[in-house]
Amino acid sequence: MASIPYETATSGNKALVEIQRTLEKFGCQSFGTMTDAERGLTIVQFKWRDRQIGLEASWKGYAAAWQKAHPWASVRGNDRQAYDRKALEIGRTAVCSVLRDWIKGQVTAVECGIMSFDAVFMPHMLLPSGERVIDRVESSGMLPAPDDKIVKLTRSC
Repeated sequence: MASIPYETATSGNKALVEIQRTLEKFGCQSFGTMTDAERGLTIVQFKWRDRQIGLEASWKGYAAAWQKAHPWASVRGNDRQAYDRKALEIGRTAVCSVLRDWIKGQVTAVECGIMSFDAVFMPHMLLPSGERVIDRVESSGMLPAPDDKIVKLTRSC
């Protein structure tokens, strides 16, 4: 059976605590996490030098990728609802570790001068309206729609 990165992660909330420590060492003035159960997201928000950042990680998206790697027909002994719940729980835990590692990598890139803070986090900066830059760009159609072939490759984890 195929596997995808982080599917055996167990850190969950411990990874969120590690994110807070990383951001504190980096000099962030504030930090918080939140769950949006309706959209299936874990959200990390922080402030660094008057820049408000909002990162969103979809556990529904991760669950869909896990289900693609582990089709329901191959998972014996579970009914469909139990299978779907298991996929969401794996996704909910995995995205915490994904966020931890992503943030640690991005902060390291800034600290080492590889990239600027703005270059790393601009898509996730919050505008005065509370909307993220990336959401505004996508909703306004500023960028052309991605090629479907490329999207399919990136969604396969």
